[in-house]
Amino acid sequence: MGKKDKERPDAVGAEAPEDPAGEADQALAQLETEDAARAAAERASGAAVVEPAAEAVQRLERELGEWRDRALRTAADFENFRKRALREREEAGQRGQTEVLARIVDVIDDLARVAHLDPANTTSQALHDGMLAIERKFLKTLELAGVERIDPVGEPFDPKSHEAVASLPAPSAEQDHTVGAVYQHGYQFRGTLLRPARVAVLQWAPPASTPADTGAQPGS
Repeated sequence: MGKKDKERPDAVGAEAPEDPAGEADQALAQLETEDAARAAAERASGAAVVEPAAEAVQRLERELGEWRDRALRTAADFENFRKRALREREEAGQRGQTEVLARIVDVIDDLARVAHLDPANTTSQALHDGMLAIERKFLKTLELAGVERIDPVGEPFDPKSHEAVASLPAPSAEQDHTVGAVYQHGYQFRGTLLRPARVAVLQWAPPASTPADTGAQPGS
């Protein structure tokens, strides 16, 4: 081997020598930089989410005021609705009463005409017929107003709507405890009892047995 060959550096030896410690330092520094950036981003994000206490109090007070205003408006609307409904109900009741009273006034006019008939020119039959016509008209007026007349002749006695003031003998056992006569009619208004009917109740009494019915012999 010549002298020049000895002086030429080897191909591998001519490159820059490797430094493992330096590469590790660079990697560690990069990780620290990334961790710092990540922490800064998290702090920035947290600052955007967390609301300062003073601002939170102001916001809650503002929302509370809004809800209070809504509650007051709702209460006022309900009170107006209640008053309007009450007024409309009273007006409807007055209209209904006016219609009933107008019909009653017509009946009073008919009654007045009959009451002022000249007795010298009126027969008892005409007076009787006139009173019956007035009674029918008045009962019709009451029915239109929701008043029902209770006439329970032949029906079973009901203490809820009948008042027994007398008793009568029943012609048969099937008629026992039924209404035989009405002394005073009752009335109810739309299912509510105004006055019970005063009635006589039939009571069945079986005929007294005879010796022939019992099979006993006289003097036995």
